[in-house]
Amino acid sequence: MAWDEWEQLKTEAAEKHSAAMQLNRVPDDPGAAPPGGDLKVGQQDLAAVGDAAFRLFDNLGRYGRDAWSISQTAAKDLTTQGFALGGGLDHVQERWEKQLKTLLDACAHISNHMDFTQNAHAGDEYHIYGVVSSIATLDDGFTERTQR
Repeated sequence: MAWDEWEQLKTEAAEKHSAAMQLNRVPDDPGAAPPGGDLKVGQQDLAAVGDAAFRLFDNLGRYGRDAWSISQTAAKDLTTQGFALGGGLDHVQERWEKQLKTLLDACAHISNHMDFTQNAHAGDEYHIYGVVSSIATLDDGFTERTQR
């Protein structure tokens, strides 16, 4: 398709649907929060999410691997005894291991990210406090000059 033809098609589509296009959303509420929103997260909230992710990681690692081990043993036993079900159970066990690793990685990532976020925000708070404190000191200097 030539570039000119593409531009022409875009223009025609815009002319046909310019007034009809509407995003599907809730109408604006005059008493609602400003467009920037009012989402606030405290250090305790971050710590709680990180702690929950770590507990999930720990329990999944402990009990999820137990289920994997039992399934692996059962699959070998069934296969050794000549049951076709052994191969199917082995396939399910392999999928379980892959999914378990993915979930463990996700939990570890969430836990680590919450720790990082908590530490990063603490550093930001320290920096902001230093900047604001130095501005207050600078303001005091101007105040002293105007009083002389």
